[in-house]
Amino acid sequence: MGMGKKELMAKRAAMEVPSYSVINLGIGIPTMVANYLPEEKYVMIQGENGLLGIGKAPNAGMEDPNIINAGGIPCTLVKGGSFFDSGTSFGMIRKGHIDISFLGALEVDQDANLANWIVPGKIVPGMGGGMELAQNAKKVIILSMQTDKKGESKIRKNCTLPITAKNCVDMIITDMAVFQFENQKLVLKEIFADTTVQEVIDKTEAEIIVDKQIKIIPIELSENEVI
Repeated sequence: MGMGKKELMAKRAAMEVPSYSVINLGIGIPTMVANYLPEEKYVMIQGENGLLGIGKAPNAGMEDPNIINAGGIPCTLVKGGSFFDSGTSFGMIRKGHIDISFLGALEVDQDANLANWIVPGKIVPGMGGGMELAQNAKKVIILSMQTDKKGESKIRKNCTLPITAKNCVDMIITDMAVFQFENQKLVLKEIFADTTVQEVIDKTEAEIIVDKQIKIIPIELSENEVI
């Protein structure tokens, strides 16, 4: 049985992470990226609540209430991991020491703007560290479904929801394709093998450029296997 599409998205995203990176994983699909980072890459995952070196989820019964990620979920710490106060954590983020921030999205538009923190009328706890992570990470990769529950494109000409950060997105990985911003233009770089370029265009409201050498992502994705 093959991977689900969200797992494939996370595995494809993990391929963007170079060795010895410091990364931050947002809520939702981004958290799954941790499952596909080889140990030999020595990647450190940062939590804005004051952790560096977040490890795998603890075994049942081994949870420590003092070791949680930014979402309040119990986690572990890898060898060499450390704890610090949230002021130090946000200093790290705001100074640009996060190499890649993986974030979810409600909307992304063709100007690389991101909306991912609130739907008007809904009650949410707040923006959290999303604005700082989107604006200050060296690279921002969005992991999001191509369309919302109504079937409408989440990659839009202009965001209609409140903006988290402007002109911050570098790459978008959806359940259909991989997009990259190049020279302030949104370029379709890769598609999953179970879709077509035309289907991606039909489900993308934003204006996009199709790369002349479009790559295909196999549904059974192996390490570095994009053809």
